[in-house]
Amino acid sequence: MDTTPLYDLQPLARLMLLGIAVALLPLAWVWWRHRHGSVGQRLQALTWVTLFLTFDLVLFGAFTRLTDSGLGCPDWPGCYGAASPVGAHADIAAAQQAMPTGPVTFPKAWIEMIHRYLATGVGVLIIVLLVGSWVERRRLKVSLMWPVLTLIWVCVQGAFGALTVTMKLFPAIVTLHLLGGLALLALLRVQSVAYAPAAQSPPLPGRAHRWLWLVFALVWLQVALGGWVSTNYAVLACTDFPTCQGRWWPPMDWSGFSVWRDLGHTAAGDPLPFAALTAIHYTHRLAAYVVLAALVFAALLLRRQPGWRTESHWLLALSALQLLTGLSNVVLGWPLLAAVMHTGGAAALVLVLTGALARRHFEYAAMADQLAAPIPRFSAQTS
Repeated sequence: MDTTPLYDLQPLARLMLLGIAVALLPLAWVWWRHRHGSVGQRLQALTWVTLFLTFDLVLFGAFTRLTDSGLGCPDWPGCYGAASPVGAHADIAAAQQAMPTGPVTFPKAWIEMIHRYLATGVGVLIIVLLVGSWVERRRLKVSLMWPVLTLIWVCVQGAFGALTVTMKLFPAIVTLHLLGGLALLALLRVQSVAYAPAAQSPPLPGRAHRWLWLVFALVWLQVALGGWVSTNYAVLACTDFPTCQGRWWPPMDWSGFSVWRDLGHTAAGDPLPFAALTAIHYTHRLAAYVVLAALVFAALLLRRQPGWRTESHWLLALSALQLLTGLSNVVLGWPLLAAVMHTGGAAALVLVLTGALARRHFEYAAMADQLAAPIPRFSAQTS
């Protein structure tokens, strides 16, 4: 019986120092690259760097899950009470010897801890962004709401990361952790738009704006369904396309959608039937048809608007990527590269849609400020 404590805060200080060390490199690069630029340019660059690293973190989180490394270190925040697998060598070796293909091995421990190091570094960068925004709040005239929300949310993400380990890959927690990572990306994307110069193109009309909001909601729903497929290991419940198990409507058991249950079990504690995995998989597939059609229509709407063709091209390209990687997961037996790229495509869709909606919001806010500005008075000159 494993007697490892689920929480051991002894390595917390060392992990925080490692997070600072991870953050120092991008911070130094931003400072050097924009040493002659304005504070606003530095903050915008730092936001983009943090966004890029957070995107990498989401991808590495998918890689961690897909390689079954989520329990590579069975405690939190360290690894058997150490700050790295080096310090936990004896415990990992014993666990690996007892179960060579089990959840704890040296490669899995390193994958899990690298994910935590990167997450800590991203947290440090988000703190720096908040401090910089607060110091320059009057000069830049940017609301502190977004940096504050981002910091709060990254702390929530840390809590979900801890629960992912301590609750032994509980499907609802793992899915929420994925959604939380994409929400963090969305918050950072809003900040990147807020710091950017206002676009000179005409603002997005109301019809296209409303459709974008609908597509945005559909994408989040589809990401939640996809996360549920992955966390329940239901990808291979259907290995043919476009049918599933040779049928257009295969036998399905909806107990798989009971949210609060252990991995591989129903809410009553019984083993989860295969038909439940089929229901999880096929629901995600059917919803994908609707979401893909909505994305293509949104891309065509944006294509007609001056200044919005870049977003249109991105939506079309990412829709194609999601279709190809989704098919690859089914017919090629869930290859690791395709699975990670499928998560990356979903994250990129959230970024593109969030950026478009945020851009439209800030453009209209700027227009409203211009209209509300007082008209300067000019004194008449007499000859």
